[in-house]
Amino acid sequence: MIWKKLTIDTSVEAVDLISEFLSGLGVEGVMIEDNVPISEEDLEMMFVDIPATLGEDDGTAKVSCFVDDSFDINELKADIAAELVRLEEFIDVGSKEITVSDTSDDSTWQNNWKQYFKPFRLYDNIVILPTWEEYDDIRPGDTVVRIESVMAFGTGTHETTKLCIGQIKKYLKEGQSVFDIGSGSGILSIISVYLGAGYVHGMDIDPDAVRASLENAEANGFDKDRIDFTCGNLLDSNYIAGVSRRKGDFEKKQAENEAGAVSVDEDGAADAEKTAAVDRQYDIVVANILADVIMPLSAVVRPYMKEDGLFITSGIIDTKEEEVKAELLKNGFEIIDIIHMGEWVSIVCK
Repeated sequence: MIWKKLTIDTSVEAVDLISEFLSGLGVEGVMIEDNVPISEEDLEMMFVDIPATLGEDDGTAKVSCFVDDSFDINELKADIAAELVRLEEFIDVGSKEITVSDTSDDSTWQNNWKQYFKPFRLYDNIVILPTWEEYDDIRPGDTVVRIESVMAFGTGTHETTKLCIGQIKKYLKEGQSVFDIGSGSGILSIISVYLGAGYVHGMDIDPDAVRASLENAEANGFDKDRIDFTCGNLLDSNYIAGVSRRKGDFEKKQAENEAGAVSVDEDGAADAEKTAAVDRQYDIVVANILADVIMPLSAVVRPYMKEDGLFITSGIIDTKEEEVKAELLKNGFEIIDIIHMGEWVSIVCK
């Protein structure tokens, strides 16, 4: 769908009043761009995984909205211009310049985040490399993880992901199997393969996350015999086994679903493939999610673990640490390691 993007050059001071005015005109959402530093509290609540790069806070801001053809764009511009003149009597409204441009289609919006995602190094010898970026600091012995898509959480910059990577490096032995629950972009699954895992299964409740994982696994040259991704939800007895990691098969299945060939639930999973059966057990199960998911997950994950298997958890805010520990112990786990990074916690148990 083609949308028109209307952008108002204004001031930080006027952002809220302009946003409220647009809402009154029937605009359902706005995008605000400024250089106001993000507080630690806001950053924690956002749970962001791509670092923000901000310029100098000069008090300016841009307020943008996207409208379809139900709006008369010239009338909308005139209404906004009149409101800016009115507001100018009370506050600084900036330059008041209004620009209009056409977007190409919805899909282009999904790539806007790429400009903020740059190569970086983890644990000295792991390089996270977006495929569209150049990086000259590749050193002998580096593990280079190529990322094609991050349409799901997981680039490696967030403390929770760093914690999990560190624990996988510490505990994974050559040839072991890994089950990555809530795999997001697939970064933990892919790094597990690089670190020597014999087989990795990543699973997420979001079909878009599975697509992102497919693209990233292919960007690193891994086939489905080494790393596989499925869509499912252990907490809803909706574990989906056997969906091929091959992108073509996944896209074909989605097309069949959309055509009504099979019944599809809200997670995008075909009824014919639902099963609560455990198809295999793993040496290591990884869950980099949130405390409120890890706690109920600890009650259902043990059938997927080998007798001496490890459960590596992360995404736990420190205020929830004791509650998570209690739930793990209640469900028969023995805690063997706890590490912290900032306000986040990783707990390893067996």
